[in-house]
Amino acid sequence: MRAYRVVEAGQGASLVEVDKPLPQKGCTVVRVHACGLNFADLLMTEGKYQETPEPPFTLGMEVAGDVVAEDPSGDGPKAGTRVAVFGGNGGLSDYGLFPTERLVTLPDSVGYAEAAAVPVAYGTSHVALEHKARLQPGETLLVLGAAGGVGLTAVEIGKLMGARVIACARGAEKLDVARAAGADHLIDAKSKDIREAVRALGGADVVYDPVGGEQFEAAFRATRPEGRILVIGFASGKVPEVKPNHMLVKNIDLLGFYWGGYMKFRPAVVTDSLAQIFRWLEEGRIRPHISHRLPLDRAGEGLELLRQRKSTGKVIIEP
Repeated sequence: MRAYRVVEAGQGASLVEVDKPLPQKGCTVVRVHACGLNFADLLMTEGKYQETPEPPFTLGMEVAGDVVAEDPSGDGPKAGTRVAVFGGNGGLSDYGLFPTERLVTLPDSVGYAEAAAVPVAYGTSHVALEHKARLQPGETLLVLGAAGGVGLTAVEIGKLMGARVIACARGAEKLDVARAAGADHLIDAKSKDIREAVRALGGADVVYDPVGGEQFEAAFRATRPEGRILVIGFASGKVPEVKPNHMLVKNIDLLGFYWGGYMKFRPAVVTDSLAQIFRWLEEGRIRPHISHRLPLDRAGEGLELLRQRKSTGKVIIEP
């Protein structure tokens, strides 16, 4: 079968031929119909992600497909069952071997591409906003990088939770995407002073920041007393400096958040969240935005779209 793999550390990834996986106790073989790309995939190609496996390994964190070989232990879904799974890696391939306990059965009404767009982006935003920041109805949520893979889901989920949402993104096209997801107010990061624009809107109670750098600093200064800032990632490439004395004076909480970490120390938080998200998806209350759908032999092109910030929402690879 084909797999988009990192063969040697620091040498990027390429499409290669490998043996089709065999079922193992505790794991199930899934034929991959769709795989969502994430910024973490890019970091893995450079060996910079906090959970980069030892090469060789196949990229692709979130998958939707069909069970083709059942778990030998007898647990888990039967052959032919439509499933989604956050596997961490292994998804950019024709077939993948994934932990059975992580498989989620898909409703017939949910498409493979939609399902592959859900776990990381929606899971990150739902757990961050509800479990970590405890966003309340009527509060003001500022979302940085609001047209990106996770930012756009934060806009959507923030509105579902009853917040007033300020979306910050670069350029009119990306802001139009954030508006369609439910944003109440829009800030163009290319042309406006983020701090002043947010303060003019009354400030933020919760900041959702997958960007870092100068945008973090501007958002920090526009956060209300007792506000909460979610540190999601550093897509800007710059880890900002934090001034604890300013946190103290304004009684601000700075909340580090890594969704994948919950799979190790509190997996029920993730599984309960995903169950809620797939219910919302089936009910039509969330609508994953997919800007690009590409075949497996163009996976490198898909990753480059993320690197150059030319995508909105999710990029999906369909083997």
